[in-house]
Amino acid sequence: MGLLDTEFSDDNIVITKVDDLLNWARLSSLWQMSFGLACCAIEMMATSASHYDFDRFGVIPRPSPRQADIIIISGTVTLKMATRIKRLYEQMPDPKYIISMGSCSNSGGPYWEHGYHVLKGVDRVIPVDVYVPGCPPRPEALLEGLLTLQEKIRNESLVKKAV
Repeated sequence: MGLLDTEFSDDNIVITKVDDLLNWARLSSLWQMSFGLACCAIEMMATSASHYDFDRFGVIPRPSPRQADIIIISGTVTLKMATRIKRLYEQMPDPKYIISMGSCSNSGGPYWEHGYHVLKGVDRVIPVDVYVPGCPPRPEALLEGLLTLQEKIRNESLVKKAV
């Protein structure tokens, strides 16, 4: 047998759908823009550290919204910061995803009743894909939120079907 016969044998053929291949590539390399506002940001940083290692899930931190696929909003969102979050969201390329981490970004947290300046959930400004509950949530909870988002990406379709 020649070199080409062994290299292009039947064992090297993979058959899949384009959607499955694109979704696998997208969910395996999510570029994260962190938006840490309060105590939840410490837990988000711990998730990226060596003990929990966000990198093993393909999450790579990026400082620019123009290169990010996902924003993790963690902490108390004030009305003043809401406009900045919306601007960053609009600068991200499609498809883009949002994880809301912690009670404060999910629903205003303990400040929603007495703080006139606190946004009652970041979903009033931008659409949220995954909510991570807790005050503050543990790094394991953020990892579970990421796995939930990856499952959502896995089941999406980028190829539009003709009707």
